[in-house]
Amino acid sequence: MILKKQPSSILLKDGLILDPYVKKTYKGSILLKNGKIDKILKQDYPQDATVFDCKDKVITHGFCDVHVHFREPGREDKETLETGCNAALSGGFTRVCVMPNTDPPLDSPESIRFIIEKSKNLPVHVHPIGAITKSQEGRVITEMGGMIKAGAVAFSDDGIPVSNGQVFRLACDYASMFGVPTINHAEDPCIRRDGVMHEGTVSAELGFTGNPDIAESSMINRDLEISQLTGVHLHVPHVSALKSIEHIRKRLELNQNITAEVTPHHLYFNHESIRSFDTSFKVAPPLRTEKDRLGLIKALKEGIISCIATDHAPHTIEEKEADFNEAPFGMIGLESCFGSVYKVLKNEMNLLEIIKLLTVNPRKVMSFETDLFKKGVEAEITILDPNREWIFGLDYIKSKSRNSPFIGESLLGMVNGCFSKGNYFFLS
Repeated sequence: MILKKQPSSILLKDGLILDPYVKKTYKGSILLKNGKIDKILKQDYPQDATVFDCKDKVITHGFCDVHVHFREPGREDKETLETGCNAALSGGFTRVCVMPNTDPPLDSPESIRFIIEKSKNLPVHVHPIGAITKSQEGRVITEMGGMIKAGAVAFSDDGIPVSNGQVFRLACDYASMFGVPTINHAEDPCIRRDGVMHEGTVSAELGFTGNPDIAESSMINRDLEISQLTGVHLHVPHVSALKSIEHIRKRLELNQNITAEVTPHHLYFNHESIRSFDTSFKVAPPLRTEKDRLGLIKALKEGIISCIATDHAPHTIEEKEADFNEAPFGMIGLESCFGSVYKVLKNEMNLLEIIKLLTVNPRKVMSFETDLFKKGVEAEITILDPNREWIFGLDYIKSKSRNSPFIGESLLGMVNGCFSKGNYFFLS
């Protein structure tokens, strides 16, 4: 992937234009002028434009990921804002929200401004999520108003649940005043204990300490109750269990100010994968049963789960080569996202519905612009070949880390290009 500066006039010619905002698909071309949408054409092409042949390709909105970890500041050996953006663009993402569990955490207006300034010239829009509590210690809430003014788009102590219900309630009260989402890592640490994988038959056979599904579902149920009380927009991260889905389903009948996400890896794998002892499969929340996995797909189809987010979590080779019990939780997921998601969902949903889970829906969660093909809007465009079968390998990884269980997997649907912030790459 070689990034280049966009020419002043660009014609994305003769593609299948898929607009998830208006829910329409049609053949045509898109003209960009000075990095912005100018018009959609079916003929009478301008002669002065730089032409990109999009025949047999899909032209759609740039993907948006509301849940990534780029590790800067503090763990630049795992990922930096720059390498994270390269990974995002390679996966078709033009906009990402970075979680605050850095070192030090993003728990002040100054730290939020650091991310905004550091990412200003990067090719992907980077939005910082501020910590709910100071130092992510779960005791004292942060200066939320100042962080929002500095550029924070939501609040979370992701990776560490806010266990104290009163602290979380106060945080939700404040977040509701500013109209931004609150995101709580959905695991009760007292129930999770030292669990390293889903508690079930496979954990028993392998001799690993299990993490039961109620560790997640009980915390989600508590958070849903608090969101009802405070009126906050609660966004539930990385849902993995059927029991969690049922709690969300029931609460949605009373409160529409709830959204939820699922990761590609929870849609693709189940806990049987742990039999390989590959620590890339060690994630939080853990991969669960096949019944849970199928339940997640059904919840996406029904709209119970709003969007797909990668929870891109880079770690060094040395850390992930540790014993399964000692290795850190998390896997990278930006570059493999579309190919894995489309492969899993192709027979369950149509392409327009799948694209919406990666574009319009996550943007709605964060109140970003959703009508991306409107004249004058800055171009955020992803070019796809949905029929391309390919093997995901190291050559496709632009992240600084390599902790992906998708390496060696046959995926369906490839990102062929991206146009974002005046930059582009295009694979003819």
